[in-house]
Amino acid sequence: MKFLLKFLKWFAIFIATLIIALYIFDVDYLLRAVKTIYFKGYTTAFLEDYKEFPNREIKKGIAQPWSIASDYNSVTATQNLEKTHKELKTIAFLIIKNDSIWHESYFDGFDKNSKSNSFSMAKSIVTMALGKAIMERKIKSLDQKVTDFFPELKGKFAKEVTVGDLSSMASGLNWDEKYYSPFSIVTRAYFDDDLDKVILGLNINEKPGKSFKYLSGATQLLAMCLEKATGEHLSDYVSKHFWQPMGAENEALWQLDEAPDGIEKAYCCIASNARDFARFGKLYLNNGNWNGKQLLDSAFVKKCITPRFKDSPQYGYGWWMHTVLGKKLYYMRGHLGQFVIVIPEDQLIIVRLGHLKGLQTKEDPHSNDLYTYVEETYQMLNNRK
Repeated sequence: MKFLLKFLKWFAIFIATLIIALYIFDVDYLLRAVKTIYFKGYTTAFLEDYKEFPNREIKKGIAQPWSIASDYNSVTATQNLEKTHKELKTIAFLIIKNDSIWHESYFDGFDKNSKSNSFSMAKSIVTMALGKAIMERKIKSLDQKVTDFFPELKGKFAKEVTVGDLSSMASGLNWDEKYYSPFSIVTRAYFDDDLDKVILGLNINEKPGKSFKYLSGATQLLAMCLEKATGEHLSDYVSKHFWQPMGAENEALWQLDEAPDGIEKAYCCIASNARDFARFGKLYLNNGNWNGKQLLDSAFVKKCITPRFKDSPQYGYGWWMHTVLGKKLYYMRGHLGQFVIVIPEDQLIIVRLGHLKGLQTKEDPHSNDLYTYVEETYQMLNNRK
């Protein structure tokens, strides 16, 4: 008994010392990480982790349900697609053809209304908000300097970086994009309760506007500029200009750094469902027009899906691009394999949400599951009677 009491005493002292050390060395965000992620058996953020954080609602308006194709779900998934769903733990797979839902599958207890984390698909939405702010003349252009909003921005090239550089991943920001390291800046940003301070503590040390380098912090800084320019929370701005006009059927949630007046984790973390995420694909497929109303300037939409740099043809402004089966496509992409894929040539939108993504190599900026979702969708379309 004495041994147990002595052990508990020293264990308590150890824990207290550890917590104090975390605060002294300014890594106390790890306490939140342990509580919300690591103690639950995960090594990175997960699909339903929005339940562990404060959120701000992206309010819906009058719902505009998708049309359902006359031959809805008449063709079963191919064997290879079913295999991929099982291996990568897909929760939702949606094919929209000619503005109607043609195929829809859900797994692991999820359904058409279930929420899951968008992860970096949110970056495309932040860029849309930038386009809207330019339309409203609340931001002058893609060339407006970030220091117009944050004159305290630090670094050798701080006065040169523009909002367009942030959107196109050419920011020059000193940021470490390592999702699985507990000590990386992206992990700190995910769990810290003062995201503004984290971002403004970084430097613009590389010359911006010269080359593509994917950095989540760039999108966060862009969102901070948008909040200053519009005078609105990002969730409210997206709700008013996109979520409600596009007739989303469910409210969405955007994770915050702290409650109740925190800022959105803008580089990630919108909790919604496949049908409502697909609306952003439809908006771009229709060049920014939604049922006769121009929500985004068509020239801005085209710029988003056009590569900024010849050396990086996979990225424009907030959107990824590729060619598969000879079909030009562009897409929203998020951690663990979240996709909204748009193939304009065939009026096709493919949405995939799930727990894991496919393999990705240094030679190919696109993960191999992207090819599977596109190729097997066309195989299913070819199997129609």
